[in-house]
Amino acid sequence: MLENAMSCCSPNNTCSTGTPEGSVAVEGVRTVYAVAGMTCGHCKSTLTTAIGAIDGVSRVEVDLDAGQVVVISAADLDDAVIAGVVDDAGYELTGRAA
Repeated sequence: MLENAMSCCSPNNTCSTGTPEGSVAVEGVRTVYAVAGMTCGHCKSTLTTAIGAIDGVSRVEVDLDAGQVVVISAADLDDAVIAGVVDDAGYELTGRAA
């Protein structure tokens, strides 16, 4: 192991998901969509990959139980673009979730 390698794990073998001291976590724009037809891990993987391929998208979180997809992006996204990608993947975007 490299001595100067950066690690998210502390010396006591616990992981840290926070940001290093002095840095600022920048998430971007968080948009939550309601999506119908998602039932399993394959659905989650398919939508994560499809939506994640859209320019400007930095993260996709799929909540099967809630029927929601959270999209983190650099700027506001066009809902029609997201709807088209979701539709092409075989699901239905039913709107923005509250």
